[in-house]
Amino acid sequence: MKKGWIAGAISLAVLSLAVLDAGVADAQIGQRLRERMGDRAGQRGDGQHGDGQHGDRQGARTRATGAKTLSYGGDPLQVLDLWVPKAAKAAPLVLYVHGGGWKRGSKDTAMGNALPGHLVQQGYAFASINYRLVPAATVEQQAQDVAQALAYLLGKAGALGIDRSRVVIMGHSAGAHLVALVGTDEQYLRGAGLSLADIDGVIPNDGAAYDVPAQMRQAGRMMMDTYKQAFGTDPARQKALSPTFHAAAPNAPRFLLLHVQRKDGVAQAEALGAALRRGGTSVEFGSFPGTGLQGHAEINRKLGEPDYAATPVMDRWLKATFGS
Repeated sequence: MKKGWIAGAISLAVLSLAVLDAGVADAQIGQRLRERMGDRAGQRGDGQHGDGQHGDRQGARTRATGAKTLSYGGDPLQVLDLWVPKAAKAAPLVLYVHGGGWKRGSKDTAMGNALPGHLVQQGYAFASINYRLVPAATVEQQAQDVAQALAYLLGKAGALGIDRSRVVIMGHSAGAHLVALVGTDEQYLRGAGLSLADIDGVIPNDGAAYDVPAQMRQAGRMMMDTYKQAFGTDPARQKALSPTFHAAAPNAPRFLLLHVQRKDGVAQAEALGAALRRGGTSVEFGSFPGTGLQGHAEINRKLGEPDYAATPVMDRWLKATFGS
């Protein structure tokens, strides 16, 4: 009896461990699946719009051709694509930084197809950059990559047909955080031989980590691992990587804060805007329909399409910022 009881207990223990291991594995698989789904939703640039019968919508499905791919550093990820209007001698520059939770994403997939062609049609040069990713690189190094990519382009402005005196940086999601950081904490630009005087404006598009400690306090379990991987657990470092805490002057002179109706995104944009205004920076907001991951992806995927509400807001702001 005793031997049978012991054997049964051992079998039960082994079965329990197996179930526990399976549960952990399932949770890990589920987390990876959610992340991959987020990647696919955030990176889709297929421009699908129902019946697709309208000519302007049909055209939005094809990424503008004619980009030059250039290396701005020695790492394989330190590359960018550059579009310049034909025969341009001094086109204003818009530099775009992709999202992806600081750990994934690409210049090739992480924006809508319409944006490059739309901005080139407006007479602007458009650059979309890759940057080194967490965990191989730190967020500090990513911000330095943004500044280094800009310095590379401005250093070759004459040969590339860029007006180095008219520059806007923009980014979506994690890219929104990075451009806001570069536009408020001058150390990254100084590290690349530039200053805030080299930037006319910043467009952070639906970011939610402008105040990193506040964002982490309310983050759900799904996102907490991403934030911890990017920003660590040191409150001083989290604060140092928060654009809101750098929003006292000096800053880039103009910000356009775009967002959909995600509770954390709205709160973070409003707090950053208020801090920037206290520092004497010009701030405008663009608030658009959309909730959750779908809305977050849509404002990135559709920006640049003529009939998407955020596009004319961006166009008016760029025209005023560039004085053209």
